Amino acid sequence: MKVYISADIEGITGIGHWNETDKSFPNEYSQFQKQMTAEVAAAAEAAIQAGATQVYIKDAHDSGRNLILENLPELVKVIRGWAGHPLSMVQELDDSFDAIMFIGYHSRAGQNTNTLAHTMSSSRIARMTLNGKDMSEFYLHGLAASYYGVPSVFLSGDEGLCNEVHEHNSSIQTVATIRGEGSSVISQHPAVSIRMIHQGVGKALSGNLKQGLLEIPKHLEYSIEFKKHEEAYRAGFYPGAVLLDPLTVGFKTDDYFEVMRFNLFAY
Repeated sequence: MKVYISADIEGITGIGHWNETDKSFPNEYSQFQKQMTAEVAAAAEAAIQAGATQVYIKDAHDSGRNLILENLPELVKVIRGWAGHPLSMVQELDDSFDAIMFIGYHSRAGQNTNTLAHTMSSSRIARMTLNGKDMSEFYLHGLAASYYGVPSVFLSGDEGLCNEVHEHNSSIQTVATIRGEGSSVISQHPAVSIRMIHQGVGKALSGNLKQGLLEIPKHLEYSIEFKKHEEAYRAGFYPGAVLLDPLTVGFKTDDYFEVMRFNLFAY
């Protein structure tokens, strides 16, 4: 069994401030870098115990250089940094994988369920939509996995995102690590999350993996609403893109990979 793990930090246990996600604030960041690594390690170890013989991990937060490699199982391969590939947070994913899991993911832009809620860029993007539905980073990349026939089987992150995941597909196992309330966060103990992730991944990989496939709509009407009009103007020159209003660029296609390619060049 070949398993892919995409790891972010804004849905890691206890995290509640941007400084805690940023290497520029090492006194605050280091605690959550360690917890991110521990939660990813728990998922990888559970996957190996469930029979995985290959585990790829994409360090998918900010610089892509967050995970403490020596604290991960020896069997894993870690993708660090950013290649500039359209698959972004699931770079190197293809149809050879049996399952994908998401660790430390967070609510989409505009939600009040995580004080760090955003989609792809907290400073530049107000929202992304597909066929009129707001998109989270999970949904964006979960559909990319489905494009290759890879089911999404497990996610850990904030409670709001876990609820969204179940709206997309109730078969996907989730573990809620935190709950946002205004500018605060309500967190369980880090050890509890690690234990729950290990158990949840084991359960997810013992079931019918294909039930985790997300359905990709046949026709895709995608949009990015930027926070600055000049960025929307620039993105509007991408082939096939249309400026819907001063802040929003639309793009239509029947091929989901083209959505990911548009993302790469639009922002």
